[in-house]
Amino acid sequence: MSSDVIDGLQLALRVILAVVFIGAGITHFLPTVQRTMAAMIPPRLRTAGWANPTNLVLLTGVCELAGGFGLLYPPTMLLAAGALVLFLAAVFPANAYAARHKNRFGRIAIPFVPRLIAQLVLMALIVVAVI
Repeated sequence: MSSDVIDGLQLALRVILAVVFIGAGITHFLPTVQRTMAAMIPPRLRTAGWANPTNLVLLTGVCELAGGFGLLYPPTMLLAAGALVLFLAAVFPANAYAARHKNRFGRIAIPFVPRLIAQLVLMALIVVAVI
């Protein structure tokens, strides 16, 4: 494959990932989604004050928005990709908590192993999109 084709595929992947992260980031500001995501934060990570669950959900929404837009702007593309990979690792405990409480979270409680595989694949796609 020529480098032009690879560059085009990477650009397409970056745009798709950006749309996914920007869309996910926006949902963090919807009250019903916000309440559900706040409930997904494991009890051992819950605090009062500025780092309360609702504020953490808002912060993660801002992170997803910034990461998504960062993938689209070449000077920030690498930094955004690295930050999104770290972000996915940081939010995994909430996804794992939800996976263990299917009766509470219903269909968003994706079983642990498929969720882990999906997170790892998403991380790999982010890396492939920028290198």
